[in-house]
Amino acid sequence: MSYKIALNFEDGVTRFISCDEGELVADAAYRQRVNIPLDCRDGACGTCMCHAESGQYSMEDYIEDALTPEEAEAGQVLTCRMVPTSDCVVSVPVSSKVCKTATEKFAVELSAIKRYSETAIGFTVKGDSLANLHFLPGQYVNIKVPGSDEMRAYSFSSLVTETNEVSFLIRVIPDGKMSSYMRDTAQIGEQFEMTGPQGSFYLRDMQRPALFLAGGTGLAPFTAMLEKLQQEGSDYPVQLIYGVTNDIDLVEVDRLEQLKQALPQFTYTTCVASEESDYPTKGYVTNYIEAGHVNDGDVDIYLCGPPPMVEAVNSFMAEKNIKPASFHYEKFS
Repeated sequence: MSYKIALNFEDGVTRFISCDEGELVADAAYRQRVNIPLDCRDGACGTCMCHAESGQYSMEDYIEDALTPEEAEAGQVLTCRMVPTSDCVVSVPVSSKVCKTATEKFAVELSAIKRYSETAIGFTVKGDSLANLHFLPGQYVNIKVPGSDEMRAYSFSSLVTETNEVSFLIRVIPDGKMSSYMRDTAQIGEQFEMTGPQGSFYLRDMQRPALFLAGGTGLAPFTAMLEKLQQEGSDYPVQLIYGVTNDIDLVEVDRLEQLKQALPQFTYTTCVASEESDYPTKGYVTNYIEAGHVNDGDVDIYLCGPPPMVEAVNSFMAEKNIKPASFHYEKFS
């Protein structure tokens, strides 16, 4: 048996390694040429201290000078003494460059494209290389714009399927190189290059209710997260509030309805901000945050949207004195 370990570096790069049963994380990393910080290898110096964000593991034969009981209780680990007993997510407090590890590249081809509206496009890529793609739902990859050396960052909007496909939902930007290309030029079968995964915005282990707040194509990471919850199940309620500016921006509602049918604990609300809209629920996402959604602060809040939305939600929480157990956000422009 082996376990999947996500190593999250402080510059946003994530590398996945496999750790055999009974194997130390540090040994597994070096075996796979990921040079996480290490010195004594005996649990004595603390050089390899990282933070275990999720997962089960054991640690033995280290001294308190390297890791105090308080640090261990807070989830700090010595990777030279850490033996996983499940899949784990480990934060490494240095950059990937220091560890001489790079993001991975994946050659893919466009297998489907859906031009929802003037403002949103969904597309799917496939490739044998995706059999080796692992990411935490909510993370993103960089995709090279055809005919240039420029890259664009897009969050995964799905998990990788059994047929080695993965999807994205992107906003059409006026004169945007990639979104204009996808809107006007892209053809099925065309080749693309992806690099990643990256990002510190991802779904943590469910330990309490969660509130998802999505603005526009900021919906993308949440559909990937919901697919993960559908796959693994959840004992905690998840509420999504999905807001857009205009009616044409509201996409993939049918997919949310399918996820709702598959996830009994999942509910969602959609809203349109434009005063000219005839949509039945109008206004901003903050208009639809209810007291039950924040559960007296015992809630994990995830937010993805444009900067004004992130600022508005921050102001709303400060005004209402909402102090969630955790607050994770990603803003895009």
